[in-house]
Amino acid sequence: MLQVKAFTFSPIQENTYVLYTEQNKAIIIDPGCYFPVEQETLKMFFQDTQLEPVQLLNTHCHLDHVFGNHWVHQTYGLELWLHPKEELLLERAPESGARWGLPFENYTGPLHFLREGDTVLLGNDALELIEAPGHSPGSICFYCKAQGFIIGGDVLFRDSIGRTDLPGGDHATLLSSIREKLFTLPDEVVVYPGHGPATTIGYEKRNNPFF
Repeated sequence: MLQVKAFTFSPIQENTYVLYTEQNKAIIIDPGCYFPVEQETLKMFFQDTQLEPVQLLNTHCHLDHVFGNHWVHQTYGLELWLHPKEELLLERAPESGARWGLPFENYTGPLHFLREGDTVLLGNDALELIEAPGHSPGSICFYCKAQGFIIGGDVLFRDSIGRTDLPGGDHATLLSSIREKLFTLPDEVVVYPGHGPATTIGYEKRNNPFF
């Protein structure tokens, strides 16, 4: 059974997720740790819980979701998994960091690609890949069907949706992704977003002002 631990990091207040099992193996999704104290927080969590990080995933590659990729790679030797359409965003993330006054060292290690229909395994637990472009060209969500939750990146928030005014964003595409990919999931599915509090599919279908 997967446990979900969330951390909120960086001046942009991004949600970093650690998924882990009883076998003490862990997946890191969207490490947004920018400051050394945030890196230390994540490191101490792994030490205190005796977890071994075994995979590094990005839902998408806007700067706030990739701040910690390089640090995770250097600290735990993990290589990055992402959608192929996010590779260019990853390459350009430091330029965005400079514009925001948030310079950082980018991940430059090997890349491994994920597409809809792929499954990420952690022991006996599975995460299904759902492509949900619009906020970015290759946004993906990680859906745990057995436990009824989804790590959604910046696709769907409580009472809101991801912004589409950044390069590669498209408002109509994002709305279609949410309607056709996320709103077809059971109402009780919990959505863990890239910013802000968790929500559910049913709540957003009933209350989200964009729908």
